[in-house]
Amino acid sequence: MSTIQEVSRRSGLPEPTLRYYEKIGLIGPVDRDESSGHRRYPPELVETIEALGCLRSTGMSLADMRVYLRHLDGGDPAEQRDLFARNVERLDAEIERLRVRRDYLRLKAELWDARDRGDAAAEERAADEIRGLLPRLK
Repeated sequence: MSTIQEVSRRSGLPEPTLRYYEKIGLIGPVDRDESSGHRRYPPELVETIEALGCLRSTGMSLADMRVYLRHLDGGDPAEQRDLFARNVERLDAEIERLRVRRDYLRLKAELWDARDRGDAAAEERAADEIRGLLPRLK
């Protein structure tokens, strides 16, 4: 049996998150130590919580985590596949948004470098690229 501190360290989930997951029923009620009243997590629940920690780190929603858990034991493999495929698409879109933001910052650095060097042509090229990138920043 593991303490909440141990489970937090292993899963990467803060203790308040573990309590919250129990409160909302994402994980079942956790047994308490009779003498101290502290939570004691059995190994199989710790494994589930570690998986939830991984899913949370990808940005998966609580609703999707519920679907994952519901189909974990003998559920519909197609639904699990679709769940993960949707989350891959979500992450791909997020990565693209980050790339656009990175490109914007890179171009701003190039613009200011050109301005610092007094290279008006390079500054104008960077400004043109920035203007072309602006609609994708939204």
